[in-house]
Amino acid sequence: MKASEKFKTAIESYLSEKAQNDAEFSADLNKESKNLESCFHYIFGEVRKTGECAFDNQEIFDMAIRYYADDSIGTPAPVACRVALSAPAKPDLFSTAPGVSQSTFQKTETVQPVKPVKPLTLFDL
Repeated sequence: MKASEKFKTAIESYLSEKAQNDAEFSADLNKESKNLESCFHYIFGEVRKTGECAFDNQEIFDMAIRYYADDSIGTPAPVACRVALSAPAKPDLFSTAPGVSQSTFQKTETVQPVKPVKPLTLFDL
C-alpha cells in the first residue's frame, strides 16, 4: 500500500516538528533501521488490528512516534488498504473543546491580594 501524499505530508510534518522540540525523539527519528515507508506499514497494521475505521489525528501520530521510539518493532509487512483524511471539523457552540496537553500549561505565580482601600467620604476632604 502506498500512502497518499496528504497522509505522508501530515505524518512527516508532525514527526519533524516533534523532533525539533524533543532532542530524544530526534535521535529516534534518525535511526538507520527505521524509515517512513515502514512507519506507514506499522500504522496500517495497528489500525487493522483494532478493527475500527476512524481515528483521531493524535492516535495516528502516537502510533508513528511509537514506531520510531520502540526498538522491538521491526520492519512491518505491507498492508493493502486505503487511507482517507478529513479536515478538522469547525467548532460550534455544542462541540467540546479539545484536550490541552500538559506541555501547553504555563507556571504562574501567586499574587498576594491587595488590601481594600477605605473609600473617601465628603468629610475626609
